[in-house]
Amino acid sequence: MRNYQWLEEYCLNRFGSRQALESRLPIPRDPEQLRAMPDDRYLSHIALRVFRAGLKHSVVDARWPAFEEVFFGFDPEKVVLMSAEHIERLMGDKRLIRHLAKMRSVPRNAQMVLDLSREYGSMGALIADWPTEDIVGLWRLLARRGNQLGGLSVPRFLRMIGKDTFVTTADVLAALVAMGVLDRAVATSQRDLATVQQAFNQLVEQSGRPLCQLSVMLAFTVNH
Repeated sequence: MRNYQWLEEYCLNRFGSRQALESRLPIPRDPEQLRAMPDDRYLSHIALRVFRAGLKHSVVDARWPAFEEVFFGFDPEKVVLMSAEHIERLMGDKRLIRHLAKMRSVPRNAQMVLDLSREYGSMGALIADWPTEDIVGLWRLLARRGNQLGGLSVPRFLRMIGKDTFVTTADVLAALVAMGVLDRAVATSQRDLATVQQAFNQLVEQSGRPLCQLSVMLAFTVNH
């Protein structure tokens, strides 16, 4: 596996200066910020990620105030009580993106938020305390317990809220193949994800950078 020095040199050469590179890298939220975020904001971001999947983000974002209204500000205690009939009535609201499976996922994910909050103290405590050296374990937990959270939905949700994570996009996987981490640009099995996690952990140790920055830097090395 190529080391961090190669990755940094490539990115510095591409952007011309350290300042230019740093300006393009995300900064994760610290654990206290994540812990302080209330459960309704976590549910709102989960729902937003679900509805963004496969759609232009700006279209979904423009309609999100209406979603906040009809889903009671995404208060999980209220949303979980929404009946199937209530959800079906919302399908007639032209302000919303009327995708029935995604609409039905909101109360189901509200139940997940409530369950995890009871188990861990709050959704924020779960997210804040989860070790980044096993971030794929958090992916598995949320995908298993949630609804419509397959594929890259969980890591993209975590990136949205500021939890440090890598994202196994096509560019990141291609970069990991080039670095000798993977044989092919696929990481769907638990074994593959464990290999990717180990590679990122090594890069963190070498660089002191968070996962999200390393993930973006790897993507910068592909198709440019």
